[in-house]
Order: sequence, then structure tokens, then C-alpha cells
Amino acid sequence: MTKDLHDGRTPILEIKDLSISYFTRAGEVPAVMDFNLTLYENETVGLVGESGCGKSTVAMAIMNYMGKNGGIQGGSIKFMGRELTTMRDEELRLIRGSKIAMVYQEPMAALNPSMTVGKQLMEVPLTHESISEQEAYEHAVETLANVKLPDPKRIMEAYPHQISGGQQQRVVIAMALMSKPSLLLLDEPTTALDVTVEAGIVDLISELSEKFGTANIYISHNLGLVRETCDRIFVMYSGDVVEEGSIPEVFRTMRHPYTRGLFGAIPLPGSDKNARPLRAIPGQLPLPYARPEGCNFGPRCDHFKAGTCDLPPIPHDVVPEDMSQDPPGGHRVRCKRWRDIDWDVLAADQAPREGVAPGDPVLVVDHMKKYYELSDTSLKALLSGGTTRYVKANEDLSFDARKQETVAIVGESGCGKSTFAKVLMGLETATEGRIMFGNTDIGGIDVEHRTKDQISKLQMVFQNPNDTLNPAQTVGDQIGRVIKLFGVEQDPERIRQRVMQLLDTVKLPRAFATRKPRQLSGGQKQRIGIARAFAGNPSMVIADEPVSALDVSVQAAVTELLMDIQRDYGTTLLFISHDLSVVRYLSDRVVVMYLGQIMEQGDTDEIFAPPYHPYTEALLSAVPIADTSVDKRKIILEGNLPSVVDPPKGCPFASRCPRKIGAICDEQRPPAHQISETHQIACHIPLDELKKVPPVFFKVADGEPTEPAAAPAE
Repeated sequence: MTKDLHDGRTPILEIKDLSISYFTRAGEVPAVMDFNLTLYENETVGLVGESGCGKSTVAMAIMNYMGKNGGIQGGSIKFMGRELTTMRDEELRLIRGSKIAMVYQEPMAALNPSMTVGKQLMEVPLTHESISEQEAYEHAVETLANVKLPDPKRIMEAYPHQISGGQQQRVVIAMALMSKPSLLLLDEPTTALDVTVEAGIVDLISELSEKFGTANIYISHNLGLVRETCDRIFVMYSGDVVEEGSIPEVFRTMRHPYTRGLFGAIPLPGSDKNARPLRAIPGQLPLPYARPEGCNFGPRCDHFKAGTCDLPPIPHDVVPEDMSQDPPGGHRVRCKRWRDIDWDVLAADQAPREGVAPGDPVLVVDHMKKYYELSDTSLKALLSGGTTRYVKANEDLSFDARKQETVAIVGESGCGKSTFAKVLMGLETATEGRIMFGNTDIGGIDVEHRTKDQISKLQMVFQNPNDTLNPAQTVGDQIGRVIKLFGVEQDPERIRQRVMQLLDTVKLPRAFATRKPRQLSGGQKQRIGIARAFAGNPSMVIADEPVSALDVSVQAAVTELLMDIQRDYGTTLLFISHDLSVVRYLSDRVVVMYLGQIMEQGDTDEIFAPPYHPYTEALLSAVPIADTSVDKRKIILEGNLPSVVDPPKGCPFASRCPRKIGAICDEQRPPAHQISETHQIACHIPLDELKKVPPVFFKVADGEPTEPAAAPAE
């Protein structure tokens, strides 16, 4: 924190000793205890921690949206010197949406489905400013353009359900920015966005915050995003702030075991799944009404000591290394034993694992195309004599996947990843080309005409388990049904035993067999989805964004679980994701797609080191990095994906490419450079020029670049 933040100015936000509770039939349940935060203009702080730790509760208390059963039980919240906790409803309404704005994680919770996007955006300045409808309209169009939405005037006329989830989220961000607020609360604002869009939005918020002096609070489980956007960080656990301080101090010299646990659960640049496996934090967050005595983190802590850690109170302690900060004591930790821990020893590291050599090809995709036919009844089409157009969702895909290998397919929304998965699963059929699975071309066989064996050998883990688990059936019944359907077992007792074995495999208690999905957490539901996918002994599993909605610790547990099961079953894993950090850690090979075409493919180490395709380079640059010893080159992609109905004639990436070399990029399909036996790049730029491109990631020491950071950690 710099001195100019403490030159006598009034803070934008000042929270002192805040305590928040919810009232249930069982009585009062404390949700947040003794929370303190001071925030000045143009300053950004991050609140991080697992789901249920109290991050969003703090934001809702600032907005005074506590519902009927929630309330502030103690402390103070001052906004620009005025006490919010005692403010009348009329005064609060004038501040909300004007001086204080919030971006929610779920955009449809903030958008009215019965109103057009334009009316909802215009409502903000019309309510809070003396402005005409025409001026409000023009301001709304300008703001939509600022958040990189294509054709803002068309978006203004659309209803929320007529635009994609990522576009909905950008509309919500635009709505929050409409009144140029003094305080912006962002609750997981980029969860639904592609990494390239996320990078652009984060850059935009930072630019506008600097321009208008806006103070920001980021609520996120993405430590990389927090590192790149925030000045300070507050690590929360079960209602308490367990560590706080500046980003450099906390990231470099973390002094709470929980903070160390969070960092041990995320893949950093150069992470290697065999040399340094991730380690999930053991156990689960305690329920608010069943917190342990003393330190709330005690039951999950590697450094717990009876007679010390289980005796309250657990006060905040100042970390001496940070005494030079202004004010002194900016780095604080809530732990009695932090001085006794050898922080140079990475106790949380897992033992190395032996790598698994891939076997023969299980899947061979050969020049596969998937087109959707569109009937065009416009006057222009009728006059030109053609009334049929095609959406080219997949164009000439060719790659393979071998036994026990993990192949990742990455790219922005709309690049054709999920379409390919649908064709592979038989939910769609290929237009041209072959998909050889074993000895059979399954590309033209829909799921209704596939054999039980073909279906059982190809299974899928979905992004959202709530959409695939039957709420009326127990977990055991849903797994058992798959076992019986695919003929793995028929005897009821043997089916039951197999269900229990699968629950053991996904590290869940056997008692969960009698539970229904509503009784499980998000991470537990995802484990059930994995158990069900492996119940039919598949030879290939397609995982479509299986960890994107989970906390970092649960992400680590599910990621390691997938690899353990893959190793035990000899399964091939096709991993569909836009999170290149997880892809770097988990995959053996990577296929980079853009607008239905493969731009680059190769072994993971080849993809994450030069030479890059310009699109791969931009994807890598957009990855948030939670490591202060690594920096990256900044590349913000301008524009949006071209229309799949009218794709570019030449390179599909030409309209957004920062390295475009001329008209050839617009007019001719790029050739495939064969870099190695496994590495291909489809680009018009000569290979010698691509090889001169510096690495995206590089090591830094005291702010100066030292060496590339693309190689795996030793």
C-alpha cells in the first residue's frame, strides 16, 4: 500500500469489526466475524476462499441485501464517510446502482427476462441522472461497445434469453459501469467468460477504474485473476479473514496453512502432473453451526497442535517482514503457530508419480466435417437463386488419441469443441470424414443406432452435474442403472458391490449410495458424475469443462481423481476446456481450435513454448498466473469471432490476428507447418518468423525478466 492512500482523504469504504449472522430454525448462525477493510479510490482488493467462507455475504452486506433471515449483528460499514447500516431505504436506493454497483456471478439473476437489454441498461441513468431517453440510449450503446459486444444496437433490442451466457455477463458488467460508480463489487465476474474475453473485460474495468477513480472488490476463487487485478488480498475461511496483505507479500511469503493449501491446489506455469501433483486440502469447510473450538481450519491443517490451536481466541498477528509497509502491519495472519512452521519446506507437495506411456490409437479423426443446414428466405437470397446456407461448426478436423493419453481441445466459445463432442457421442452425425473408434467408423452412426458396447465404451462427464443427475433417484440407483444397462453386472448383490467399489474409487463414503443429489455439494455431485461415467468400463471418457465451476481445492481433488482413475482403468481422456492452466497440467497433447478449424496441435510442451500460432499465443497471454516469479507478454485480442454462417475465405483468425501479414491471410487457407512429428501450425507466417517469437511466459527477479517459464518445473 502506498503512502498517498493515507494522506488524510476519506476512504471510499471503511468496514470495522463487521459481524453478520443468519437466523434459522436452529437459531443464530454466524456467517462473518470481525471483518475489517479500508478501501480508497482507485484501489482494488480481492476476497478469496472456498464456497461458504463468507465472501459474497460481505458484498451483500455492503449492498444491504441481507434478506429476511440475515442481518448485521455488529460493526460498521461506512461509504464515503456515511454509515450504511443505519441508512434509510430511500437513501440506499439512491446509492445502489449509482454510487455502488455489483456484478453478479449468475447474470440471469440480475437481468429481467421480460425486458429488452436496452431498456434495462437505460433504466440506470434514467433513474439516477437528469438525462433524456435519447442520451440514455446512446450511453447504453457506447457502454455495450466498451465491453466488446458485437453489434451493440442489435443487443439493445434483444431479450436476455436471446444472447449467450458470456454476452449476458458482459451486459451485466455494462449495467454496473453505466453510472460510473465509486465502488464496484465483482462477484466471480468472469466465470462464464472465455479467457480472451476475460482478459479484455478485466483490462477494461481496470482502465475505467483508473479513469473515474473507482474502488473495486473482486470476489473470486481464481488466484491468478486476483494477482493480476488487485492491490491487496483477504483470504477468508469459515467467516474469518485468516490472512491479509499486499499481493506481493501474501503471494511470496504466505504465512497461513490455509493460504498455502490454496496455492498447492492450483497448477502454476511449468507444473508437472507427475513430478509435482496437486494436493487438495483434506476435509471440508465446517458448517457454520458446527465450527470447531479455536482455529476453524484446525481439523484440516497439517500443522494442527492440540492444546494450542484448539484454544480460543485466535488473534491476528503482524508478519514482521511486512513492517516496512505503510501502514506498518499491513500483512496480518490469524494463526498461533505460523512462527513454528518451516515455510521453506513445501509440506503440502505430493510424492512424484511415474508417467504412463500411451498405447495404440483408440480414436482417429480423419478430415471430419460437421455442417448445419440453414434455410435462408430473405429477399436477397431468393433473388440470387440460393436459399440454403450452412453453419460450418467443424471444418476438416484430423487428430488422434491413444490409450491412457489425455488430449485437450481448447478454444473460445463457438470454436466447435462441444459440437465435436456431440458428434463423438452420437448426439449428432458427421457431414463428411471419418471418426474411427476402435475398428468402427462411428461418425455417421447416431446414438440410437449404436450398440450397447459402443455406447458404454464412450462416456461423458459434463460441466454441470445438476443437469445430468436425476433429483428423484438415489446416487446408488443412478450408478447401478448404468452397471446393469451396459451388462457389467446383472445380479443385484453384485451390482450393489460394484456401486460401493465405484464410490470408493471416487473417494466418497459408501453411505452416499442412499443419498439424493440435493444432499450433496457441487464437488460431491461431480464425483458422482465421474463414478457413473466409469461404471460401464469405458475405453474413452469425454470431460467437458468438468472443473470450471468448482473451488480450487475441489478442482484439485477432481483433477487428481480423473488421473488416478485413468491410470487404473487405462482410459483415454478427451478434455474440453478453456482453462489453459488446467490443460497445461493435465494434458499430454493439445488441439487448439478456432471457428471450427484446428489452428495448432502438438504435445503439451510444444504448445506452451515457441513457435506458437498467433491464436495460441493470444490464448496463453490471457491466462491469469498466480505466481509472482512469472510474468507474461500482454496480448488483448480485438473484435469477435466471425460468423460461422459466413466464415472468412482464408485464415479464420485473420480478422483478429495481431501478426497478420497481408491479403494472403484473407484470401487463402493457410498451410500446415510440420514443426515435428507431433507438432503442426496452420499459418501463412513463415516458420522461421514464428520461431523468432519470444515466449509468452518468462521468469522475473526483482521485476526484471530472467528466463522463459514454459518448461516443466523440475
